[in-house]
Amino acid sequence: MELILWRHAEAEPHVPDREGDQLRELTAKGARHASRVGAWLDRQLPSHCRILSSPAARCVQTAQALGRKFITVEALNTDSSAERILEAAGWPDNRHTVVVVGHQPLLGQVASLIFSGTAQDWKIRKASVFWIASKGEEDPAPFVRLAVGPDIVGKLR
Repeated sequence: MELILWRHAEAEPHVPDREGDQLRELTAKGARHASRVGAWLDRQLPSHCRILSSPAARCVQTAQALGRKFITVEALNTDSSAERILEAAGWPDNRHTVVVVGHQPLLGQVASLIFSGTAQDWKIRKASVFWIASKGEEDPAPFVRLAVGPDIVGKLR
């Protein structure tokens, strides 16, 4: 399985009330970064992969930049847990590539849980991709295939 953790791009400033937080949209810079990473990621992904997004507006807009069909999943929202996100993605047993568009600190906690067995607050920068792979039963140890942000993606071919 390959699990791609994609943090949403830069969004408008946080509004204290929860509903307002769900409605925060990408800034112009965030939209550019999402578009850049989305175009690059689209070239890297297999044609058949599953794309999951938090229902928060900033994640939906980031996922839309990929230009593929995706579904919103409540288990990826800001009040979730690393365990629920892994369950929604089907890690490590899913045979397909899964892209998860979500939030910090949750995505960092997912990566930490996979590699260390505990959910710690590892940092994944805005609009960045943290690509994790596992060869399954033949070699079950997960490995980092790639960690890259919008500043580097524009330079990759």
